[in-house]
Amino acid sequence: MDTLSSAVTIPVAGAGLPADLVVPADATGVVLFAHGSGSSRHSPRNTAVARVLNGRSLGTVLVDLLTPEEERVDERTAELRFDIGLLGDRLTAIVDWMRTEPTLARLRVGLFGASTGAAAALVAAANRSDRVAAVVSRGGRPDLAGPALSQVRARTLLLVGGLDEQVRTLNEEALALLPEGVGELRVVPGATHLFEEPGTLEQVADHAADWFAGQLG
Repeated sequence: MDTLSSAVTIPVAGAGLPADLVVPADATGVVLFAHGSGSSRHSPRNTAVARVLNGRSLGTVLVDLLTPEEERVDERTAELRFDIGLLGDRLTAIVDWMRTEPTLARLRVGLFGASTGAAAALVAAANRSDRVAAVVSRGGRPDLAGPALSQVRARTLLLVGGLDEQVRTLNEEALALLPEGVGELRVVPGATHLFEEPGTLEQVADHAADWFAGQLG
């Protein structure tokens, strides 16, 4: 069987949320992506990471967490992209939907969050500790997950750029709030917040692929 690639509408948030689904025939797990503030499922950084995960026999679900109408509001106000409660609830509902999908139901679930999406991913991981086995944060704001941090049971990898000092500090503070043995922080040398420097995003993808393959396989 070849890799399954499809555009789907996930029945969440009324009208539904558009998503791109890729599931290799030999998939050992599936990773749901939560993009950062002002981004979408077409984020070139997330799609690049997703391709590496697909090459490691991991399915991927890239989804827009806001409806088109909400996107239009957020473009004017920027208020919804920082609504971690809303985004966390959306991710939780998507995890529940994945349990009902025949191609995904048997697979262990990981969450990959960037920027504010990392906080939403940790909220969803806390909400569905029986279903979510691993989380990876790329240049994330896990601190915004607040009280949910202490409820996370999924093994969590925090990736930050070595030159992204403020976010590194926030990640160190969030790491201290995760239960003992749950989290790990890794620094990508020479990288700024968006990992735009040559080779740094590739390092992120390799770290993420190793982490998910180990936790979901």
